[in-house]
Amino acid sequence: MSALNTRPIAGEFPPYAVLYVDAAATAMAAAHTASVLTLLEGQAQAMHALLADTDPSLASHAYAPGKWTLAESLLHVADCERVFGYRVLRIARGDQTPLQGFDQDAWVPESGAANRTIADILTEIEAVRGSTLALVRSLTDASVQKTGISRDMPVSARGIVWMIAGHFAHHLDITRTRYLGRA
Repeated sequence: MSALNTRPIAGEFPPYAVLYVDAAATAMAAAHTASVLTLLEGQAQAMHALLADTDPSLASHAYAPGKWTLAESLLHVADCERVFGYRVLRIARGDQTPLQGFDQDAWVPESGAANRTIADILTEIEAVRGSTLALVRSLTDASVQKTGISRDMPVSARGIVWMIAGHFAHHLDITRTRYLGRA
């Protein structure tokens, strides 16, 4: 699926998402792959490996006042991937109904993060990623290039797939550097 691996251009993702598209490109370069699918395939396991031996009390740790706890941040990753995956599905299937945004800050208090373990959340992230991978693997070159409207802006299915990979890479880095204090 070569169209998927072509970096999306401006107009295929909202301006705020350049952070995520850049993060996906950086993560692909670091992994020595030109395949966004290959990057997606390894990310959940990378997060699991990073947090496998973490003290369970770190789940309730926020790296600064007013920031989410690690558990909240991880559930945010899963929630966003679900939403982004739904957007990919709608657009790749040719649905031109405009897609609305969501308020991530309103979702976090409702996530139940304080009652979840890191291990449980990682299991959820892996399940969500499995669903995303099944969808992405089913896409054709033509379907990843389809466009739609999300949050009143044009997006392509490819752009959103790159956003998924980049959003995850961004949070993997935040987890490593800010929550765990590793370089």
